[in-house]
Amino acid sequence: LYQQALAIRKEQLGENHPSTATSLNNLAELYRIQGRYKEAEPLLQQALAIFQQELGENHPNTATSLNNLAILYEFQGRYTKAEPLYQQALAIKKQQLGENHPSTATSLNNLAGLYESQGRYTEAEPLLQQALAINKEQLGENHPDTASSVNNLAVLYKSQGRYTEAEPLLQQALAIRKEQLGGNHPDTANSLNNLAVLYESQGNISQAFHYLTQALEIEEYNLSENLNTGDEKQKREYMETVSDTTNTVISLNLQSAPNNPQARQLALKTILQRKGRILDILANRLQILRQQTDDPESQQLLAQLIDIRTQQANLTFTPVDKFPSPDVYGQLLADVQQKSQQLEDKISRHSAKFRNLSQPITLEAIQQQIPSNAALVEIVRYQPFKSQATEDNERWGNARYAVYILFPNGEIKAKDLGEAQPIDEDVTYFRDNLRDGQSSIPQVKYSARQLDAKLMAPIRELLGETKTILLSPDAELNSIPFEALVMENEQYLVEDYKISYLTTGRDLLRLKDKFSSQQPPLIIADPIYNQEKKSVNVDVGLNRSIDLSKLMTLSPLPGTKEEADALSTIFPQSIVLTQSQATENAVKQAKRPQILHIATHGFFLNRSLLDSNNSQSSQNIDNPLLQSGLVLTGVDINKSAENDGVLTALETTNLNLLGTKLVVFSACDIGVGDTTTGEGVYGLRRALVIAGSESQLISLWKVADEQTKDLMVDYYQRLKQGENRHEALRQIQLSMLKSKTQHHPYYWSSFIPVGDWTPINFEE
Repeated sequence: LYQQALAIRKEQLGENHPSTATSLNNLAELYRIQGRYKEAEPLLQQALAIFQQELGENHPNTATSLNNLAILYEFQGRYTKAEPLYQQALAIKKQQLGENHPSTATSLNNLAGLYESQGRYTEAEPLLQQALAINKEQLGENHPDTASSVNNLAVLYKSQGRYTEAEPLLQQALAIRKEQLGGNHPDTANSLNNLAVLYESQGNISQAFHYLTQALEIEEYNLSENLNTGDEKQKREYMETVSDTTNTVISLNLQSAPNNPQARQLALKTILQRKGRILDILANRLQILRQQTDDPESQQLLAQLIDIRTQQANLTFTPVDKFPSPDVYGQLLADVQQKSQQLEDKISRHSAKFRNLSQPITLEAIQQQIPSNAALVEIVRYQPFKSQATEDNERWGNARYAVYILFPNGEIKAKDLGEAQPIDEDVTYFRDNLRDGQSSIPQVKYSARQLDAKLMAPIRELLGETKTILLSPDAELNSIPFEALVMENEQYLVEDYKISYLTTGRDLLRLKDKFSSQQPPLIIADPIYNQEKKSVNVDVGLNRSIDLSKLMTLSPLPGTKEEADALSTIFPQSIVLTQSQATENAVKQAKRPQILHIATHGFFLNRSLLDSNNSQSSQNIDNPLLQSGLVLTGVDINKSAENDGVLTALETTNLNLLGTKLVVFSACDIGVGDTTTGEGVYGLRRALVIAGSESQLISLWKVADEQTKDLMVDYYQRLKQGENRHEALRQIQLSMLKSKTQHHPYYWSSFIPVGDWTPINFEE
């Protein structure tokens, strides 16, 4: 509606009309509340410039614009930029509207809030009292703005340790907000959160949880409403607006009430409601569209989504010199990104009509999906909240890792695992040793033991006799195979534990819904690379990974042909496409195959790896799902046609894999990507979940062609014999451990099993 109003005003009144500036201002404020700060700032600056030019430096609208820009800067922690704008706005309002105008009170409130954030309490208090007096007199005792003034004064008192003065004011603000704004308003949640922090500061944990529980329920309501709109980036930014309370509830449990079962339960419930939520929404959204076969609008939106993502991928990897100028290319990219955002928003809103297909996240529902001999191990990265801190920059400690374990009987155990930075450093050292097949076994074991002592040893203490783990890592921990960690007895974890990987425990609810496959296993292998340049073919060796900037130097992978032949024997009914048939389009045409197996070169690139001729597209590589993918027959980034031979993770999200029991990309670097706290890895593994596949076998580093073929053949034979999807891999790893040539973890721990672990019924 704001965008519609802005478009009308621009057209009818002109780009520089004050009413156009008002529309810019309103849209920007919405973006700020949604956490979309980068989009808000240029609109606020544009509105301010129009008001200054058209109405003058001292107009009340100019003051409002200055104030709103200052609020944005304060939200971003840019205090030195915010303060002069607040002061300027206050001076204008005092002069133009008077000392006692409600708008003047708003400016007093905002400037005081900035001072309070910086610990400048003696400057903040008189401004807050002045604002409160104005609002009471001009708007009344029960106005929401009066409640804001009361709330802000109470927060100031709380920061100063003046708890007995703060408490009645916070209760008063809460009562007004509940009555005037309603039980589900974000400001009501803000009051409840402030009361929770006040009581925690005083050591009253039961009262703190009483109010925090109510606040989290309101936030959950607003999340469920607001995540039904916008594209993925906008959803991520909105999720970020509630990250403080996620950190607060974990901190309250682990720092203030580690032995309180109610605290553990609330923290785990919040983690499961929020971690991996966007991935769940995106997967559910596409599932809804695919299931609405009788709804023409759903099918049209699905077709448009496939088309726009193909355009995005093709434009990204088309050299700039194929276009009249870099500016033309940049404009085309911007246009297709904007269309993509609008379409994703439309799909989100459309899918919300079918919300009854979504499932509420409850501990009981997730607990019921945990096998009787297993436990859900939910690792989370969080920032500890210090309730007694007096300044904003002291309220949050350094990031830490924590673990929550949910047992099938409903028991919950939790533990803080320590600061994240040293653990992440150990992760990097461990991963670097694993990926280097030349590193010595003692060196690998040393790095594995060092990390295990900090990470898994404390978790094993909580697990007791439980040896089967449904593991949901977080942040950098997504990039390692836990099986290769070394325990106190010098054994690898794989020798004693069975591990199945999840993005989050909420995956268990999605996995319980089974869909039928529609095609037999589809095997794609041995593509023909560089058909016109066969003489240039040995730059990357026989590892299944490439640097996309060197697409003209791909070597063939003879092992993938042998792999396909062997698999076609195991699955006589399978469809096998090799050589000229192993195309990008062949993958895109797949319709819910029972198994999808692709053996080829995989890639993961950072923007710096882009070929200099293609550097203009680096802005689009900000979309992490364009940073990884597979290379297939006829690969040619000079093509702009639909079948350029590069299947990106973004395009992979469009595959119809609902009912596909297993996807194996027998390639390298499939499991890597940008790791994001709370949302897993942005890359092919995420894309495959969104596409609907039940389980995935994922590689974490470059693997040798011949050894991969042997592993795959053994794996599928075991699946055919009825072994479960994850235990089949574990048994292979154990046998490789005992071999003379492949006992280095580089060989046996490169693949991890993600998703559904149960056996596959090949008779379906």
